[in-house]
Amino acid sequence: MIATITLNPSLDVTITVHGLALDDTNRWTNLRLYAGGKGVDVSRAVYEMGGRTVAFGFIGGSAGRQLEILLDEEGVPYMFTPIKGETRTNFIITDTKASTQTRIDAPGPRTSKREFERFHRRMTEIHPKPSLVVAGGSVPPSLAVDIYFDIITEVTKFGVRSILDSEGQWLKDGIKAKPYLIKPNVREAEILLKRELPDEESIIEAALELLETDVEVIVISTGKNGLIAATKERIVKAVPPDVRVRSTVGAGDCTVAGLALKLVHNEPLVEACHLAVAMGTAAILTPGTELCHKADVDRLLPQVKVCETTTKEWLKTRVFAASGSKGVLGSQLSF
Repeated sequence: MIATITLNPSLDVTITVHGLALDDTNRWTNLRLYAGGKGVDVSRAVYEMGGRTVAFGFIGGSAGRQLEILLDEEGVPYMFTPIKGETRTNFIITDTKASTQTRIDAPGPRTSKREFERFHRRMTEIHPKPSLVVAGGSVPPSLAVDIYFDIITEVTKFGVRSILDSEGQWLKDGIKAKPYLIKPNVREAEILLKRELPDEESIIEAALELLETDVEVIVISTGKNGLIAATKERIVKAVPPDVRVRSTVGAGDCTVAGLALKLVHNEPLVEACHLAVAMGTAAILTPGTELCHKADVDRLLPQVKVCETTTKEWLKTRVFAASGSKGVLGSQLSF
């Protein structure tokens, strides 16, 4: 089973307009509500694909109750900890005329020490014990910035692998607890390493550098170019087909869900990347914060290009390239 942790879930309101006019009255053409937050989205995507999951996190107020109703309607299991504060509401405005999408995110409610202790107790008492825990997203203002370090340390203590998908200081501190896998996008990896990653070679080098933190699997998502994944033994590249983008919201969460669905059963990394890219691509076919549909994933899977090489072989090609050798460069991440 895959358990997810969302410390700052959200009720996502998706508003569609045709031609957003600033400083004027606008009329929406469509409005939909979704249960949001990285972990919540991962659970929704895992459930859509037939996997076993349960979503943990904090929930409060009328927005929180609406979020629970939405998950009930989808059939997604959850074990939220109630809080006095109100679950945040995020707004996603899609302009179909300009093909733009704007997010307005709330910071989230304050959480008391007692409420966090109840959440911690629920997590430690879960039965059956999950095989994998996915934690991610933003952290409410009242919780410590290094909260993911504490959570991942606790998860590891119980012999459970973890995936961390966050950003900035939350990611930087969480990595110190040595999660099993992290999945920054290129921008997040650039912030983490304090340098630009302009091409595939620099992204692979960044992934290998991040392995030195003792995280076992580094996955860097590259948007329309798919992803690069690395372990100390293997490097994998997965590229999606060209599709019409309706919304990029939730694509990264579906990618994480695809990784989790395969890795929870100890399947090869190349298979995990294959499914991850298919699910992430399927998510961009849907409007607003709607996530991937299984039928789209099944259709896209044969179109995803995946290749791999050994880390040793890739490093050898860099040595050859640096020396200016005109000999055989060894395996390349190409199709």
